[in-house]
Amino acid sequence: MSEFLRVTEQPSKYDHLEKMSVPEILVNINSEDKIVPLAVERALPSIERLVSVIADKMLAGGRLFYIGAGTSGRLGVVDASECPPTYGVPPGLVIGIIAGGEGAMFKAVEFAEDSKEDGWNDLLRYGVSDKDVVVGIAASGTTPYVISALEQCRAHGISTGSLTCNPDAPVSGVSDHPIEVVVGPEFVTGSTRMKSGTAQKLVLNMISTTAMIVLGRVEGNRMVNMQLTNDKLVDRGVKMLMERIGVSDYDRVKEILIRHGSVRRAMESGEK
Repeated sequence: MSEFLRVTEQPSKYDHLEKMSVPEILVNINSEDKIVPLAVERALPSIERLVSVIADKMLAGGRLFYIGAGTSGRLGVVDASECPPTYGVPPGLVIGIIAGGEGAMFKAVEFAEDSKEDGWNDLLRYGVSDKDVVVGIAASGTTPYVISALEQCRAHGISTGSLTCNPDAPVSGVSDHPIEVVVGPEFVTGSTRMKSGTAQKLVLNMISTTAMIVLGRVEGNRMVNMQLTNDKLVDRGVKMLMERIGVSDYDRVKEILIRHGSVRRAMESGEK
């Protein structure tokens, strides 16, 4: 069998970066970044299939897991961690798991991505079951930690998805609903935190946002279930509630909002 060719590891089409001026570097990075949304657009049918499965599982009481290593793992953890404050869902509804554990969010853990046991063991700590969906994130598409976890999920009847930036990647072969967003070689050869990371972030935004809308966590175009965790969000909530209940007294509406804890609950209370 021939060795899998990773597009993400191919040489950059730019060379002698150290000889470029700052404007040249910025223009060239920006030029490469423009490739990303078009690559995501080509993957929309695959994204749709995975999101539909995730939404159905969540509506039936299941959870969404992201699992990855390095930059890919960090992006999954970030997306998962933003769901509770943005949409008011329980912290355990969307779970991000990174190879090497929590410390790997801030400092690389050597060889954590190479383990063929840790991924599944990490999922088991959360009691993963066939009610859930597990999405493996791997820009290279070859990460053993992710691939072995998805293989175990499949063996236990758990629905899986994957997100990679290489065509026909090994991780796609062990996933029920693979997504491949091929953005080509990186500006700095092999630096997949760049275009690949941007592509992954865009897709994860799509996945979680669409799922939350389907779950009824958005009304109109507003985050009516957001947590009131700082003054900015309280102010946003007050103005949202003023508009919805037709009351112009800011302080009065703020009292109602704080008492009920979210725009939706305040609206449902009927209080004015």
